[in-house]
Amino acid sequence: MVMVVSKRGFSWLAPLVCAVSLGAAGLGCASPTPLAPALRGSVGLPHRGVLTDGVELPRKGDGYVLLRSKGARWGHPRLVAAIQRAAAEVERLRPGAPPLTVGDLSAERGGQIRGHRSHRTGRDVDLLFHALTPEGKPIRSPGFVRYGRDGLAEVEEGGKTVFYRLDVERTWLLVRALVESPEAAVQWLFVARWLEALITEYARARGEDPEIVWHAESVLLQPGDSAAHDDHLHLRIACTPEDAVAGCEGGGPQWSWLSPFPVLAPPPDEELGLAMLEDLFPFPNLGSEETALPSASPMTPAPPASPGAGGSAASTRSGAAP
Repeated sequence: MVMVVSKRGFSWLAPLVCAVSLGAAGLGCASPTPLAPALRGSVGLPHRGVLTDGVELPRKGDGYVLLRSKGARWGHPRLVAAIQRAAAEVERLRPGAPPLTVGDLSAERGGQIRGHRSHRTGRDVDLLFHALTPEGKPIRSPGFVRYGRDGLAEVEEGGKTVFYRLDVERTWLLVRALVESPEAAVQWLFVARWLEALITEYARARGEDPEIVWHAESVLLQPGDSAAHDDHLHLRIACTPEDAVAGCEGGGPQWSWLSPFPVLAPPPDEELGLAMLEDLFPFPNLGSEETALPSASPMTPAPPASPGAGGSAASTRSGAAP
């Protein structure tokens, strides 16, 4: 979508429209190039794009630790800040519990990374679920273990079966911290349907604000084109209007609580035409009453051939230069 500000006398209007149109049509997947230098940050779609000016998430911080010390640790500045704020909030509310385990974000420059269809533009991150022992003791996440409809995970470890419980309380606190943060601009929290039910039913049972619960239910979603996400929570943040101008695209709906994109009308054809002419012709104040384009001089008919000139009109035409 091209947004054009309708304001009389903006001589950059036409080249802006042309540049954006050429960038979208000629580049296919939007990428920063000499032809489109304004594209930066989270550029393109989550499953087809790149990342510039990304921020590296430190290996550990207040309330979180990275699953892997190397690899996909880069994200949009808002994504990294959202992870840090939410993890710190859960730790503040439940001090002494094991930290949130953070999985993959994006590569330093975005693009495809192993094991992921998305995670290409710095707007996605995998958050492993908070876990408990069967007796209810908080433990560090055992990894990508799959939780069933009863909130239990059954894992074979060292030749024996081990059970883990989903820590629904701390998982809800994490979800709430994310959706309550306007800077995070959460677009989706991908999770299995049955785990969404456990999380939101818990929130209702403890008397959480119905609007916050509704907000969470809106963004919690089991994706239809990938795994059910019963072993982790996948956070995706939305494009802001500023991100969109720099090349950020889609990935989900524009929720009512997100910063609205301006709806700007294109200029009338007359204004757009004048703006284009101002850049094509060096005439100041084009379109004003004082200045007008030079008009063509009317053609003056050739005088009739004189009989004394020694030839007819036909002979004069035949001797004219081409």
